[in-house]
Amino acid sequence: MTFEAYRASGAKPRQFGREQIETLQRHAIGQIETASAEQADVGFLAGEHLFDLDFSLGKNVLADALHCAIRIDTNQIPAAVRKAWLQMELTGLGADNPSGHPTKAQRREAKDAVEARCTEEIRSGKYRRMRQIPVLWDAKKAMVYVGGSGSAVTESASDLFGRAFDLELERLSAGKRALEWAADAKQRKALEEVAPCAFDRAEPQADISWWNHESGNFDFLGNEFLLWLWWRWETQSDTVKLDDGSEVTGMLARTITLQCPRDESGKETITAEGPTHLPEATQAIRSGKLPRKAGLILARYGEQYELVLQAETFTISGAKIRTEDNSEGRAMLEERIDSVRSLNETVDLLFRTFCARRAGKNWSADLEKMRRWLKTDKTTTRSR
Repeated sequence: MTFEAYRASGAKPRQFGREQIETLQRHAIGQIETASAEQADVGFLAGEHLFDLDFSLGKNVLADALHCAIRIDTNQIPAAVRKAWLQMELTGLGADNPSGHPTKAQRREAKDAVEARCTEEIRSGKYRRMRQIPVLWDAKKAMVYVGGSGSAVTESASDLFGRAFDLELERLSAGKRALEWAADAKQRKALEEVAPCAFDRAEPQADISWWNHESGNFDFLGNEFLLWLWWRWETQSDTVKLDDGSEVTGMLARTITLQCPRDESGKETITAEGPTHLPEATQAIRSGKLPRKAGLILARYGEQYELVLQAETFTISGAKIRTEDNSEGRAMLEERIDSVRSLNETVDLLFRTFCARRAGKNWSADLEKMRRWLKTDKTTTRSR
């Protein structure tokens, strides 16, 4: 599965019931007209398929979670098609002109004709594109898990939940998670002093092209988190003790995407059983590239998770959720919900452990060790 986690603030039902089902029905896809034909149409689905509007307590409420879907319908004519239609109109209108070219008035006429044709084609539904995105609203944790990523999905989900449930969604990116950690740990001042690290001593300061340098944006910590995990798991121990007293054992696996933060040497994705053990991966981080996405295998409380984590947004993709072989029906669905909760909690606790280290007094020692590690042969034996 693929999902992004959002913090939900506003309405906080203790238990989902008929009220929420009726709200889903009122804001189902097709119930509210859009302002223009080309504006995206967004609404709820009952979840089973693109046209499922059969909402019910039995289907959509699972213990203390509400499961449904969002459908996003777009009606946009491709730019290449618009261009072709315009060229056809211009050719026809200018054919009888002495110059062989259309006049200014004919160009306006051609544009008007293309706009009229676009409106007609959109109304016909020929260019309608429908997308179904699963959603899980977890009242227990005040979380909403959205099974998609990207700005369009974020905007659509936030707007729909705001209109329907008076709920405000905030994506739990790396920076937002760091801010939540700082608030809980009363370390906001320490976090505000954190700036991107220069892992190469030769660099006077870190320059990250995909970071917008805005105050309060700590999304760059996601990149440093993945590099820190790489270093820690390779040189110390594959087990990390978490704040709640539990332990997580992990490794980088399957894939890793690395990019030059200065946009000088490009971006590369390495796919292998153990991608960080390949010489090209070593060469990439030695040249200053940072991880932007990585495959992880994590084990906690006897449950194992395989996933791919995007560093800045903390989007989880390709996650494998395991249920008991003998579970079925609602029991299986409730187990999957618990697994999603546990997976997000495990990733979050691991990141919080990094944040405590990153904003703490021991970070300078870790940074110095990481710099030496980046300069040495990666085949050295792990030492605890």
